Amino acid sequence: QVQLVESGGGLVQAGGSLRLSCAASGRTFSSSTMAWFRQAPGKEREFVAGIIWSANSTYYADSVKGRFTISGDNAKNTVYLQMDSLKPEDTAVYYCAAGLGGARFITIPWSYDYWGQGTQVTVSS
Repeated sequence: QVQLVESGGGLVQAGGSLRLSCAASGRTFSSSTMAWFRQAPGKEREFVAGIIWSANSTYYADSVKGRFTISGDNAKNTVYLQMDSLKPEDTAVYYCAAGLGGARFITIPWSYDYWGQGTQVTVSS
């Protein structure tokens, strides 16, 4: 089992920044891929960014490229999402996910075995 705990959400004005953290505990060696998803009210959960530990490869949704940065600290089993130039349309609950899907399935929610409880990000205009 892997437990994921997110933190760092909050309320910010458009153009501002937030940094989300996701601390993993338990059998973390079983999670080769970690990612951030988000879900706005009335919308499906969507991929935001992902990282593959072994290759240190990162992936981003087109909507956040150039504004968000995913990074990881292997020693701390923690993944971060630095969010800059935030827009009102970034408002959502952000979830951390972990799994073994790899690059092929990195954007697919069902490929992840473990999820955090979510953290709310609200961007005001």
